[in-house]
Amino acid sequence: MNYRFLPVIFFCALGRIYTQSTLPDSCKIQIGTNLAGMSDWTTEMPFVDLMHHCRTWGTQNATWVSGGQNVWDSGVISSVPRDANGYPLQAPFLEPGLGLETGQRIYTVWASTKAWPAGTYTLLYDGEGELDFWGDADIISQQPGTILVNVTPGVDNIIQLRIDSSNPQNHIRNIRFLMPGTENTYLENPYYQPWLDRLAPFKALRFMDWGQTNNWGYPNSWSAYDEDSDSIRQPWSARSRMTDYTWTQNKGVPYEVMIDLCNRLHKDMWICVPHNASNEYIEQMALLVRDQLDPSLKVYVEYGNELWNWIFGQAQWLNKFGCVQQNKPWPEGIVPYIQNCLDIWTDVFEGQNDRLVRVVGVQGAWQDVSNRIVFNMRPGSVDAFSPAAYFGLSDNSDAELDALGSAATAADVSERVYADRENDAIPWLHAQQTEIGQALGLPMIYYEGGQHITPHPFGDEPSYAQALLDLQRDPVMYDLYDSWFDTLRAIHSGDEPALFMHFSFVADRSARYGSWGMLESVTQNTDEIPAPKYRAILDNMYAGCSEASSGIAETAPAPLSVFPNPVGETLFIRADDVSEIRLFSASGLLLFTLPHVGAIPVGQLPAGMYFITAKTGSGVLKTARFIRF
Repeated sequence: MNYRFLPVIFFCALGRIYTQSTLPDSCKIQIGTNLAGMSDWTTEMPFVDLMHHCRTWGTQNATWVSGGQNVWDSGVISSVPRDANGYPLQAPFLEPGLGLETGQRIYTVWASTKAWPAGTYTLLYDGEGELDFWGDADIISQQPGTILVNVTPGVDNIIQLRIDSSNPQNHIRNIRFLMPGTENTYLENPYYQPWLDRLAPFKALRFMDWGQTNNWGYPNSWSAYDEDSDSIRQPWSARSRMTDYTWTQNKGVPYEVMIDLCNRLHKDMWICVPHNASNEYIEQMALLVRDQLDPSLKVYVEYGNELWNWIFGQAQWLNKFGCVQQNKPWPEGIVPYIQNCLDIWTDVFEGQNDRLVRVVGVQGAWQDVSNRIVFNMRPGSVDAFSPAAYFGLSDNSDAELDALGSAATAADVSERVYADRENDAIPWLHAQQTEIGQALGLPMIYYEGGQHITPHPFGDEPSYAQALLDLQRDPVMYDLYDSWFDTLRAIHSGDEPALFMHFSFVADRSARYGSWGMLESVTQNTDEIPAPKYRAILDNMYAGCSEASSGIAETAPAPLSVFPNPVGETLFIRADDVSEIRLFSASGLLLFTLPHVGAIPVGQLPAGMYFITAKTGSGVLKTARFIRF
């Protein structure tokens, strides 16, 4: 991207240029986001090819058996021969000795369609056989290799795609299920444009969930440490591939896609290395990022994710092999694994170390564990340490809300969140900054953060569920976020802004499992369904940073007056003696130029943040930020 045409407002907001060592308060935090994990129920919708987030294959009776069980999933997919990309080599499948009622067809599903765009989808495939749909998809027409499908989202809220038959000599493969109007462009632009547009304002992208970092390579946490020795490490050849039939499997989205996305959007990259990766895997992963990521972008590298969190297989794996088998205390026994990973990346990036940020994740609420990890790393081998910056409910607050039950309100929840934040989250982060950041001179950044307002124990349906759901759309959530960013700025010390990676980007609400998304769906109409987290994040992303010229390489531009803001169809500008109005996307792309002020039609623009610049007759640059909802 050519930055010559970017308004000066971007320099502080994107952390590019600073002339003094002391940052203005408004520039102390930069905001990125974690991407939601790939799933068949996602409302984030990153790809126009929906096969990328279909469920892994299942098996079921190809024909109804009278008096039979006819179960939804007969569970024999592991016995079905498949090609290197995961496509079944034959259907129907019948293997003597498996106790099957009849031959088995192969199927996949999408368990939620409410975020899908309605219209005519195109399914493309290679090979010979028969495919069929059930649920919110109806076949319009078909010919060999192509099926046109009408999708009406949210009716049954599920779509099943079945392989009823497949020729073993020319099996069905390379299935692509494409959003309306993308059949001729999906190779050139594989991403859903509304998703790209709403990602545009963020500083960096963290791919922990995209890479299926937790329990990587295994279906669940308890099978992730079944081996007898940690010598069984995954080779580079075992990684997720571009040609895999789905990316919801337990190795995630290919690294090539992560890199491509960062390059397209010009975003820094935060990547997590699988805990059980071999040295060869780690080295090849680092080489791929070094050679393919835009060299003007930074890569934040982290070994695993939440290595102290016992619900994840990586924590159990490291404890078993690094501590128990080595007769070392926990957590000290996990440090050699972190050190080894970061050292390999350091070697690969030799001579380009300014591109690399080596991160050690710590437990924000467990200072002793954090200290015993970071202080045992070799001095000079770490560039930043990283707790999460969450706020939520204590056990006592959860009990009080449970006592209120269905009578609890969003205000009842927020009142307790504010109190618990003062008593817990804020002191914890102050301690991390003091005991590690100041003691070692290491920057403190945040691998995740935001609201963590969930019931206790996590996963139970609380009696005050509706209050939790209501809070996500209540204006008080904006205030919770806005004041939280003020807190993080107050905690910050150092000459560079701290990176805050919100968790997460888009996800539906759930009282039981948490409402993690700043948006509920990527196409959410926030005029109809409020998104206070998203608005607070956008407002704090730039937070008047451009007004503090002492921290910017050039004099800050004067403001323009624009209204309404947020805007629907038409934006109006109030200014004297200005000309050459330029409108930019949040990523700095010049969209169009107007010769004079007045009404600007913006109804055709996707939802997101935009910037306007204008010059006065004396050459003074004026700017404004507005949000299109």
